[in-house]
Amino acid sequence: MKIEVKNLSKYFGKTKAVDDLSFTFNSNEVMGFVGPNGAGKTTTMRIFATLEEPTFGDILLDGVSIIEEPEKAREKIGYVPDSLPLHNDITVHEYLDFFARAYGLKGEKRKKTVQQIEEFTNLTGIGDKTLQALSKGMKQRVCLARSLVHDPDILIMDEPASGLDPRARIELRELLRILSSQGKAILISSHILAELSEICTGAIIIEQGKLITAGSLEKLLTTKTDETKRAQKIIIRARGKEKELITWVLQLPFVEQAFQIGEEIEIDVVGEDEILISLLSQLVKEEFPISEFRKLRTDLETVFMNLTKGEVQ
Repeated sequence: MKIEVKNLSKYFGKTKAVDDLSFTFNSNEVMGFVGPNGAGKTTTMRIFATLEEPTFGDILLDGVSIIEEPEKAREKIGYVPDSLPLHNDITVHEYLDFFARAYGLKGEKRKKTVQQIEEFTNLTGIGDKTLQALSKGMKQRVCLARSLVHDPDILIMDEPASGLDPRARIELRELLRILSSQGKAILISSHILAELSEICTGAIIIEQGKLITAGSLEKLLTTKTDETKRAQKIIIRARGKEKELITWVLQLPFVEQAFQIGEEIEIDVVGEDEILISLLSQLVKEEFPISEFRKLRTDLETVFMNLTKGEVQ
């Protein structure tokens, strides 16, 4: 399955919520959808889910236009909103059964499908509980379960980890890994960038409705922006000689700053890896008791902060 977002734009009055946005992703990929508040992520996802129509542009699912053939698109897409709609008088099982009926599942097949979805999302034990009685984590599970009833090829997930406790986040990550291994294409937005780095194969970064960058996680984390070319962060442990080491390294022309965090010293070094090799060699020559010397790997948070300005429309 190939998903193509082509020159997508959405206006609300004079405001461009989405501005000529284009990117692609495929089956077996988990793509993080990243941007500041007001960047246009939720609007784009609602267009995916056929809940909004774009002002211009289109989204193609293996060549099928969601604008021209929305019914076919809905068969392929499972949408997980950022919160479960309020339904006070319906149980978890009744809710999932309703959507199974809506998707045309009948008789024994419907019963078996709902049972399998409840087991997969670990909802079996709470099927008789009303939706209003559920915790935030359980409501998110129900949202995910509902999106899987018709076995879609694509999952569009808007902040699914928001408000979840650590255990629920870990369980959600495992579910996403399983779904991806089953061949589903997943687009997931989140403000928890460290978590996205653990589960995503790629990321799409937008700001003010415009595409900033997109690609595999490996590509984004190894492509050097002006900021990442300018400085690298080094972590050093000096076994009781932290203050002396900080004083010494701050005299070096390629060191921007150095400060102590607990037993570790964090140093910003200007230059490429050759400079780091030289620094380690000099530290050994000066007989500092170095027990650890490592470079902090660029993460998605660093890429995001370097590329975006935090501006809203």
